[in-house]
Amino acid sequence: MIFGAALTAPGLAQRAVRGPYALKIEGLDMQAHVELYRADERSLQLFYPLAFSSTRISVLREFYEAWRTGLEKMDFSKLEVQGRIDWLLLRNRAVGALASLDLDERRWKEMEALVAFAPGIWRLEESRQRVDEVSGRDAAGVLLNSLKQVAELSVWLNKGEGKKPSATIAMRASRLIEDMELRLKLWYGFYQGYDPLFEWWVKDPFEKFSRSLKDYSVLLREKGAGLKKDDKDTIIGDPVGRTAIEAQLRQEMIAYSPEELIGIADREFAWCEVEMKKAAAEMGLGADWKAALEKVKGLHMEPGKQPAMIVRLAAEAIEYVTKKDLVTVPQLARDSWRMEMMTPERQRVNPFFTGGEIISVSFPTDRMTHVEKMMSMRGNNEHFSRATVHHELIPGHYLQRFSMVRQRPYRMLFSTPFWMEGWALWWEMLLWELGFPRSAEDKVGMLFWRMHRCARIVFSLRFHLGLMKAQECVDYLVDRVGHERENAAGEVRRSFEGSYPPLYQAAYMLGGLQIRSLHRDLVKGGKMTNRKFHDTILEGNTMPIEMVRASLTGTMLERDFVASWRF
Repeated sequence: MIFGAALTAPGLAQRAVRGPYALKIEGLDMQAHVELYRADERSLQLFYPLAFSSTRISVLREFYEAWRTGLEKMDFSKLEVQGRIDWLLLRNRAVGALASLDLDERRWKEMEALVAFAPGIWRLEESRQRVDEVSGRDAAGVLLNSLKQVAELSVWLNKGEGKKPSATIAMRASRLIEDMELRLKLWYGFYQGYDPLFEWWVKDPFEKFSRSLKDYSVLLREKGAGLKKDDKDTIIGDPVGRTAIEAQLRQEMIAYSPEELIGIADREFAWCEVEMKKAAAEMGLGADWKAALEKVKGLHMEPGKQPAMIVRLAAEAIEYVTKKDLVTVPQLARDSWRMEMMTPERQRVNPFFTGGEIISVSFPTDRMTHVEKMMSMRGNNEHFSRATVHHELIPGHYLQRFSMVRQRPYRMLFSTPFWMEGWALWWEMLLWELGFPRSAEDKVGMLFWRMHRCARIVFSLRFHLGLMKAQECVDYLVDRVGHERENAAGEVRRSFEGSYPPLYQAAYMLGGLQIRSLHRDLVKGGKMTNRKFHDTILEGNTMPIEMVRASLTGTMLERDFVASWRF
């Protein structure tokens, strides 16, 4: 069976080896289909790395459409449970990728007037990637013309006449120019020293244009986005809007509206607040849970002592889940996790721990100001860390990563934060229920993170829907959850200026709630043991939790499946 249509990449006429790319697979082996898709997609994304380039969008759109069409031609009725899950996951992946290209096109149109010279520069890089015969004279002409356009745009911005771009679009354009500058250096370096005639023509225009890009990027930040020189604190995110949020909810197989999800977060937050008041009362502070939170923040380790605490907390969590037979923890997994200390620069966007194979520990360094040091210690105190360590290591992310490369690794193509972060958050819920917190202070630490994840749903969705600004999100975390202000700013910066997709922050709590619903049905319902339940989720590898549900229950899904689960 020929799987997918022939794919011809535009502009490859001068290459010795050129399209069409024939995608051919025999039979119904869905794992083989997924592996082929993953390899081909990676090749195309590496060859066409320019995010907003029309060439890249055109080629990838053709690729995803070919796979979507090819999947529809398969005999779905002959697939078993896991094969049907893989088929639906792969179709979902292609459809979601097409929606992402639509978002790229919309974002490009919004900033096109600010970077109208970009396509000409992209064509130079795309020509180099194809190893076309280069004309130094022509390349110099492109650079000089682009230099003129940048100069005109700079004058327009400086004059302040006419309708100005929003801060969001100006920052998006500034970041695009920074990326363009790096890629232009790679383009020039490819020929420099190897092609004397090229350098004769191009050297001066290249140097002038590179300087102009630097200046224009700064101008966009200062005049367009309204940032002062060297301002590293103001957060300007890039909300995607309702259409993109709804498309991503469909891709994650979440059958709720954004407003319904915010309502879920509010209800979960109310539960946390009740439990916080109980813990505060145990500490002799009445119902003043914010006073309890302040007391717990002061119970931090002294400088230099944090790593030893992490090792102790990791051992406690591993012993606890093993003794209660909650999940299989291979000996190699116990022995092979690693630790690193997070730099001050990383702590600006990751004020708390991150994990996986390596747990990165946030704690003060001698390069921080005194205020920054205190906020870092208070935000990573022992009782906050008690939940963070098992979230990042075992039974959380490290156990996930350990399993993912060993069981159905081809499904890593379908990675989703609802599985990755939802799993780790679910363990916080389960361990709370089983009595893992030893004291009222431990309860406050665990509840802080539960409240934090509820707040993430609220502020991230409202931001991307255009209902909250970045600074309002920071204030919300400080006032509603009790964050240190620097840590709250780092959290919001991480959410909106990093590489995280729009639903990532909402996925922690929502994914955890999905797994909790499955646990109630299957484990508390007497159909599975805790260990079997958790081991089976790991064996299935990463995918939307609705597909985990089908895998656990052995449901024979139909090809017209649409997410409808109300968890």
